[in-house]
Amino acid sequence: MSYANLDLAASAPALQAVTDHVSQVLPYYASVHRGAGYASQVCTAVLEDARATVGRFVGARDDDVVVFTRSTTDSLNLLARCVPGSVLTLDIEHHANLLAWRGGHHRVISAAETIEATLDALRTALTAQPTALLAVTGASNVTGEVLPIARIVAIAHAAGTRVVLDAAQLAPHRRIDIAATGIDYVALSGHKLYAPYGTGALVGRRDWLDTAPPHLAGGGAVRAVTHRNDTADATWAPAPHRHEAGTPNVLGAAALAAACRTLEPVLDTTAPEHERALLRRLTDGLDAIPGVHPLTIWTDAPDRVAVVSFTVDGHPAGRVAAYLSAEHGIGVRDGKFCAHPLLARIAGGADAVRASCGISTTTDHIDRLLTALHTLVTRGTTWGYAVIDSRWRPTPDPRDPDPFRLNSRPGATAASWACGEQDRVGRTFASSATTVNA
Repeated sequence: MSYANLDLAASAPALQAVTDHVSQVLPYYASVHRGAGYASQVCTAVLEDARATVGRFVGARDDDVVVFTRSTTDSLNLLARCVPGSVLTLDIEHHANLLAWRGGHHRVISAAETIEATLDALRTALTAQPTALLAVTGASNVTGEVLPIARIVAIAHAAGTRVVLDAAQLAPHRRIDIAATGIDYVALSGHKLYAPYGTGALVGRRDWLDTAPPHLAGGGAVRAVTHRNDTADATWAPAPHRHEAGTPNVLGAAALAAACRTLEPVLDTTAPEHERALLRRLTDGLDAIPGVHPLTIWTDAPDRVAVVSFTVDGHPAGRVAAYLSAEHGIGVRDGKFCAHPLLARIAGGADAVRASCGISTTTDHIDRLLTALHTLVTRGTTWGYAVIDSRWRPTPDPRDPDPFRLNSRPGATAASWACGEQDRVGRTFASSATTVNA
């Protein structure tokens, strides 16, 4: 039985075009920007072309800047050091967009039961006191519901407030156009865009980025360094280099750009319709299974990306995920999805199960999930399960937990779960990455 990866909202495996491009760049591996050798010049060109490609992918304005970072989280934390005033967020946000702003003046308001009422709440909050930045998600990483970004930008700009869009979940599914919508900043992650881990981007207006302290201090971020009176003084470069000290992740930037080039033609055509069809099949199927409760934030959300979270009466979310992995070869996520305030509201603080689709998802994957859940609620599990090292696992588990023999090294230890999510077992393959003993 092939593995059904329904955990694409967490990380989406690299596209073949991305893998191929990285393989092409690898033989030219060299330092960038200051190297006179041919390989260095090639890598510099690859990096700067990647910067332009990512900017085009999100519809950047001509004078916007693209800063390469490690992830959406890194991008938001970078921007947090640049904001010349207070920040406002909704309580539905991923922790990255709740916690990055805590070093300054940060307000959190509750989303209402409808999007229209939520927009009114944002308008009231922005009118009540001056706010430099509104930080908002493009699509919920828990429910997939999409906010009306252009309307939010109009509300914010009317109050003299800039907007940063956490596009980690939206960018793999919908076209983002900074220039058309007026968004001031966009943050995204490569590993959710079918590129490898470790590269993200912050794209947006230059002025705050040019005047803020550098995200990291070091080589490449300066125009000049002087030594005087026992002190090293720096004249910092403008963005993006101001915030990219050290040797950049050229391969990561190249991979992210390759993913953007590959996705760009389908985001306006086949991908949204493909995912909408999968979403309808998934939500209709979940509604028909007794005891399964899909989660939503709003009653009037006009659009959703293909992400659905749900609870199952009488079955802990971690055990559901372990069962789907072990007995059906289906990978999902369980936990609170780094969105604790939102889960406290829509799930009473309980963990949930999340199924998320992408361009590689098929109707067979959806049908297998629905069949497995129906079997669970009507007949229960075939294997036994217990919490071991904070995670639900089959007992006994015949699968090889370390196919690469990494934990045989001296001092190696098992990874622990984080952010309230006992979810790794849901992504453990039954016998290998492609074959399952069901």
